[in-house]
Amino acid sequence: MPKTSSKNTPTERLHKNPQAERLLAAISGALGAGTTMRAKLMINGLHSSEIADLIESLPQNERSIVWAMLDRDQDGEILLELGDEVRSRIISEMDEESLLSAIEGLDIDDLADLLVDFPDTVMQQVLDGMDYQYRQRIETILDYDEDTAGGLMNTDAITIRANLTVEVVLRYLRIRETIPSNTDSLIVVDYNEHYLGVLHLPALLSSGANTPVSELMDTTIKALNAETPAAQVATLFEDRDLLSAAVIDEDGGVLGRITVDDVIDIIREEGENTVYHMAGLAKDEDLFSPILPAAKRRGVWLGINLFTAIITAVAIGFFQDTIQKVVALAVLMPIVASMGGIAGGQTLTLVIRGLALGQVARSNARILMSKEVIVSALNSILWGAVVAIIAAIWFNDNTIGLIIALAMIANLIFAAIAGVSIPMILRKLGVDPALAGNVLLTTFTDVIGFVVFLGLGTILLT
Repeated sequence: MPKTSSKNTPTERLHKNPQAERLLAAISGALGAGTTMRAKLMINGLHSSEIADLIESLPQNERSIVWAMLDRDQDGEILLELGDEVRSRIISEMDEESLLSAIEGLDIDDLADLLVDFPDTVMQQVLDGMDYQYRQRIETILDYDEDTAGGLMNTDAITIRANLTVEVVLRYLRIRETIPSNTDSLIVVDYNEHYLGVLHLPALLSSGANTPVSELMDTTIKALNAETPAAQVATLFEDRDLLSAAVIDEDGGVLGRITVDDVIDIIREEGENTVYHMAGLAKDEDLFSPILPAAKRRGVWLGINLFTAIITAVAIGFFQDTIQKVVALAVLMPIVASMGGIAGGQTLTLVIRGLALGQVARSNARILMSKEVIVSALNSILWGAVVAIIAAIWFNDNTIGLIIALAMIANLIFAAIAGVSIPMILRKLGVDPALAGNVLLTTFTDVIGFVVFLGLGTILLT
């Protein structure tokens, strides 16, 4: 998971050029016309995040041209902003000297994030060239999964003792000369470097020189365990309105801190990944990825969908005689399936979001299920009646109207049950509900809807 570089404030990271399409067209036009100097001037005048967006918007052949035009002092910043697939491909095309040059001046957390994508030989060379203390800090971050608090943290946290006075702390900060970016508080520790609380900078600056830190520190701000999942980190920042948070090990020792700019990246990527998964795409899939690998990845998902479609077709096949006798059923079948799929999809989305935010658990699942079933029942009765009237008038047959109304009621209720149950079962099995939930739900609602609709048709019309 790429982190925002130290030069990127949250505002800058979220900023998108309002003339992005015109810029892309202008640069593509300059490249196509062979006016490379004009293109180079335009590209190098952009922020690193905008250059990364531009590179991801270009076809493969133009990416190499643009990369060669860049001022080399931005390489590391741009690599951090790129999606995983694009970044890995560009790194694979860079020589050892270029890779070593790209990481110069990066913050330690950004450096750790890039190193995992470097060839093993280059990574080892970088680590061997560090002094012991710096290497130890890097290895501390690399010891944790990238999607945990430990993998996201920066080890640049400033720690102070509780028994110090304001005057001593201010003198210490002046000696340091620089303060890490996005520092809103100092971390207070005991003599064993165990976390005690934080000292907010406003409190430090507005208090008397002889006031002890112990009287000013905020002990209500809890530190994050290094193993805390990234999604939970984002939720904690949102719920507690944090700008930064200390990261500790199992014994309470301070390892580093996470700042809000990293959390913004988490929130953005979690949202993007959910959308990709629901479409059966890999996270950070390159817009212009090579054709064969893209076809292979999507082909697997299409195969799964084909299998589920065959299940639905088999269910319909049991009633082919009924369909041949009563053509009206074939005409109305898509309505039943569509309504069930939409109703189930609404519940599925609600539950997946609730699971992601920690709002849905076994303790409240039954209440949620009851609520969703009642909502679906009310809607199914309303719209079932509407469709029943339309179908009865259309085919001049009240029985057909009754059949489709009953089928819709049954399908929407079952869709609500499936919409709650499927993501919870998948989560228990260790499968991302966003990845497989939609396919399973669609299959379930299609099969239930068709079986109920055609079954009733067989009983009442033949």
